[in-house]
Amino acid sequence: MPLIPGFAVGRSVRMAFTAAAMALIAPMAALHAAEVTLRIPGVTADVTDTARNASLSRAAVDEGRTEPQDLVAAAQADYRRVLAALYEKGYFSAAVNVRVDGREAANLSALRPPRQVDRIEIDVTPGPRFRFSQAEVTPLPAGTPPYDGFAPGDTAGTAIMREAANAGTEAWQQAGHAKAKVTQQDITVDHARESVAARFGITPGPRLTFGRARLSASSADSKVRPKRILAIAGIPEGEVYDPDDIDTAEQRLRRTGTFRSAVVAEDEAIGPGNTLGTEISVEDSKPRRVGVGIEVSTVEGLRLSGFWLHRNAFGGAERLRFDAEVSGIGGQTGGIDYSLGMTLTRPAFRHPDAQLTFAVLAEHEDEPSYVSDNIEATVGVDRIVNEHLTLTSAVGLRYSYTDDAFGTRDFTHIILSGGLIWENRDSTTDPRKGAYAEAEIKPFIGVASSKTGVRTTAELRGYRELGERLVLAGRVQTGSVFGPSIADTPPSFLFYSGGGGTVRGQGYQSLGVGSGASKTGGRSYAVFSTEMRFDVTDSIGAVAFVDYGYVASDSLYENGNWHGGAGLGVRYKTGLGPIRADLAVPITGKIDSVSLYVGIGQAF
Repeated sequence: MPLIPGFAVGRSVRMAFTAAAMALIAPMAALHAAEVTLRIPGVTADVTDTARNASLSRAAVDEGRTEPQDLVAAAQADYRRVLAALYEKGYFSAAVNVRVDGREAANLSALRPPRQVDRIEIDVTPGPRFRFSQAEVTPLPAGTPPYDGFAPGDTAGTAIMREAANAGTEAWQQAGHAKAKVTQQDITVDHARESVAARFGITPGPRLTFGRARLSASSADSKVRPKRILAIAGIPEGEVYDPDDIDTAEQRLRRTGTFRSAVVAEDEAIGPGNTLGTEISVEDSKPRRVGVGIEVSTVEGLRLSGFWLHRNAFGGAERLRFDAEVSGIGGQTGGIDYSLGMTLTRPAFRHPDAQLTFAVLAEHEDEPSYVSDNIEATVGVDRIVNEHLTLTSAVGLRYSYTDDAFGTRDFTHIILSGGLIWENRDSTTDPRKGAYAEAEIKPFIGVASSKTGVRTTAELRGYRELGERLVLAGRVQTGSVFGPSIADTPPSFLFYSGGGGTVRGQGYQSLGVGSGASKTGGRSYAVFSTEMRFDVTDSIGAVAFVDYGYVASDSLYENGNWHGGAGLGVRYKTGLGPIRADLAVPITGKIDSVSLYVGIGQAF
């Protein structure tokens, strides 16, 4: 049977193949691990690895199978499998010998296998590596470049042929020809010239537009209204077909969290007027979820948090979430802080990639240099531009009653905000590569006697693997308040440094502006953190880190001070993310304390 339909090599492989699925009765053999050896002289490591991974004998031994009948069947199948692996790499005149305890596997009887198999040897004479004398995929859409690696003079191989043919059909599909397919295939192997002539013909079919989207019969069990499912998927009916739109529709449905699974399938048949319908199948997740969190620090004390979530509050995939948090329990951070918040998020708000969020937050902050009771209500719209970039905007009203170095005051502000989030990390709880960035500009308009100003913040995180077990991670945090003086700015809008979220090893909010009873936050700050993360084992890691923080009284980082901290940590990896334990000491000022930080997830 040819590897690619219609593909025949110039000469046959004179080997007998025996079906592996015959129901046979064989003598019982004692448990015994056979040894599999593969030898291919004169080839690169990737060729050997490809052949080894194709071997059923190797797979059978790795799985612990010891029955002689199974091992003989696997050895006999390896003629074809190893040969196919060599074809993928361009060796079209290879010869394969498979011996079971010194006997050619093809000559063994499947009806009377040996009582025991000790050794399977696969010896390959690879022969020369063939090259393309002709390499064509035609026709292609205008402007489509040739597939890299598929050209006369390039190394021939069945793998690159498949890739080139698939790339050709995908190019037509991207141009709107959903039913494009390879309809002609002409492959000739010339052993005398050690060359391969390969040509694939594609029939593009008509250019299609998206037709009506509908729900599958199984989706009738969903508690989400059908109209909302279609709106969230956002299939662009009437627009030219694009396979990326199918993938995007599935992503939109999944990111709501409402659905356990979501599949969008295009119709097999073309509809009237060269349209292509789609069918959406969804399965609901459990509607409710409860979560709890815990962190502990010798300085900041115990932090307890929890949430309750409903994934489909009103039948339109709305997410209703309540969050509660208590922190500073037993710590040295002033007193106990507590907060209660509610958010309601509606996906597909006027656009499939936009979501509307209502939020209310009430909190009590008992910090070392101020006490503040705050309540804030906002409404915002997030626009998901692509899988990496999200734009945010919100408007709201905020009231706070504070007591700090300037006395007892209250503030009332209309809050406006706009920002962006860039996310391309490979993991949110234990990233090893990629980057994360977040920036926000927040004008606050004073009501009554409160002052008007602008608060800006930005954070950038980056991760890079340095080998298989080492990761370098870095983070930069910055912020500024423009407009009002420190005295006329709500204390929670100002910036401090020190503690688990900024500089580990330094006291919580230990760096601000001034000292003692007159201490306040600054109008600008910057924090720089770096970590070296080393995987000791698959589940245990070690970390070395250094943090530096800067706080200034001026909005443009003038008239400020630095402090730093460093330490070592351990990580124990779990399905929820690594459990983190860090020990840190100050590296500026008095080095007279050690701080412990414990939580779930990496520090950043």
